[in-house]
Amino acid sequence: MIIGGGLGGLVSGALLAKEGVRVTIVEKNPVVGGGLMSFSRFGRVFDTGMHVVGGLNPGWNMHRLFSYLGVIDRFETEPMPLNCTDSVYVAEDAATYNIAATAEGFIASLSQYFPHQHANLVNYVDAIGRIASQMPFFFLHSLRELPREYCDEFNMPVERFIAKYITDPKLQAVLSYINMFYAGRANCTPAYQHAIISTIYLGGQARFVGGSHHLARALSDVVTSNGGTVVTGQCVERLITHDGRITAVETADGSRYEADCFVSDIAPDALLGMLDNPRVMPKAYRKRVGALKHSGSAFTLNIALRKSSFAYLPHTGYFMARYSDVWNHGHADNWPSGFLYMTPPVENQGQWAEKMMVTVPMDWSMVEKWKDTTVGHRGDDYKQWKRQCADTVLGCLESVFPGFGNTIEAIDTASPLTIRDYVGYTYGSMAGFMKDYQSVSMSMMSTRTKVPNLFLTGQNIHLHGFCGVSLTAIRTCEAILGMDTIINKLNRYE
Repeated sequence: MIIGGGLGGLVSGALLAKEGVRVTIVEKNPVVGGGLMSFSRFGRVFDTGMHVVGGLNPGWNMHRLFSYLGVIDRFETEPMPLNCTDSVYVAEDAATYNIAATAEGFIASLSQYFPHQHANLVNYVDAIGRIASQMPFFFLHSLRELPREYCDEFNMPVERFIAKYITDPKLQAVLSYINMFYAGRANCTPAYQHAIISTIYLGGQARFVGGSHHLARALSDVVTSNGGTVVTGQCVERLITHDGRITAVETADGSRYEADCFVSDIAPDALLGMLDNPRVMPKAYRKRVGALKHSGSAFTLNIALRKSSFAYLPHTGYFMARYSDVWNHGHADNWPSGFLYMTPPVENQGQWAEKMMVTVPMDWSMVEKWKDTTVGHRGDDYKQWKRQCADTVLGCLESVFPGFGNTIEAIDTASPLTIRDYVGYTYGSMAGFMKDYQSVSMSMMSTRTKVPNLFLTGQNIHLHGFCGVSLTAIRTCEAILGMDTIINKLNRYE
C-alpha cells in the first residue's frame, strides 16, 4: 500500500509491481504525479515542477532505471545544447554568463569570463567529483560500498567549500546559481548537496516535451499492467495500527485499504499526524521529525506568449539581482533576489516559444497570513498581492529582455499555498527537509521507520528532485525486498 502518487510513490510502486508485489497506490488528487503533474492554462500545457531533469543520458542512473521499468520510450525529453545549458544574468552590472555542460565545457565557458580563475575552476570541478564519488548509490552502486568516513569537504558549508577553491567573489556567486534547485543557505547547506546537483547538470540536462505528466502516466501503467491498482481522488486521513504495526489506512470518504506493508510518499510530519496511535513511534523519533526544518518554497508565473513574439530559449535562464544576494533567495526583505525561467519545449518545437515558466524562491513567511485559507477562497487582498508579485518579477524580466511585456498573452500565478494544497508539500517546501552541515545525520531520514512494516520515500528522504527522489525510491524498495535486489538488475542496462 503506497500513500501518495508523486514521483517517489510512482517509482516505488512501479519497481515493487515489476518485482511481483501486489501494489495499491492511493492519491488525493484527481491524477497522479505530484511534482510530475501537468495542467492546462490558456491552451498551453504547463508542468507543476520537474522543469529540468538530469541523468537521462544512456548509461546514467535515470536512463537505466526507466529502461528497466520499460518506460524510457513513453515520454519525450529535449536535451539542452552542451555549449550553453544555463545562462546567468546579474542585474547589478548587467552581466551575462553562458555556462556549458560537461566538466571540460563548464571550465572553458567560465574561464572566458574569469581567465585568472582557470586553474581554480579545474580544482573546483575535481573536488565536486571527489565528493560525488563518496555517494556510490548515486552511481547505482551497492549500499555495501558506502565509505566508512567521508572526506572533510563532504559536510563543509557549501559557500565555504566554493570559497576554498574560487578566490574571485563574483565567480563564487555565479557558481552558486544552482542553489535555486536545492534552496541552499549559507552556513547551513552541506557541500555534498551542491556537488550532487552540479554532477547531475554537468552530465547534461533535458526538459520534458509536451508535459511531465507523460512519465507519471507511464509509471502508473507499470503498476496496473502488473496487477496493481492506482486509486485517485481519495485522501488518506488515518493510519490504523495494531500490535505496533500498520494494518490499514482510511480515506476521507470512509474507504479502508488493508495491506501487509505500507510506503508513505507524503511528508513525514504529516504522516505522524495521521497515526491513530502516535505512540507506535518512539517519542524521540516524533520529536526529531518535528524539529526538522522544511526548505523554502516558490512563487510561479505561467505565461502564455503571443504567437511568434518571443524566441524559444534552448537553455535555462537565471536572474540574480546582486552577487551578494546569492544565498538569500526567497527572503521577504529583498524579494525577488533571484529566479529561474525557461520556455518549455512543445512537440515539433520551432523558432518561437509558446510559453514561459518562471520559478521564484519564496519563503513561507510571505504567505503566512493566508495559511488557513483554501483554494479559491483566499480573498481579494491575496489576489492583489499575487498581482503585485507578478508585476515585480516581470519588471526584472524586462531588464533581461527589453519589451518582454509586449509578448505576453496571459499569466497564471501560483504561490507556496498553491504548492502546499495541490502537491501536498508541507509549507510548500520545494526541496524537502533542509540539510544542515552541523547535523547531517539528523536531517537525513531513513527509508525505514520504527514501525516494522512502514517505510518512507519522497523528497524528504535522502535527496530531493527528479534524480534524488527516484534514487530514494530504489532504496525504499530495497529496504523491503533486500539489498541489491534492484541495483543488480538496473546495472544490466547501459
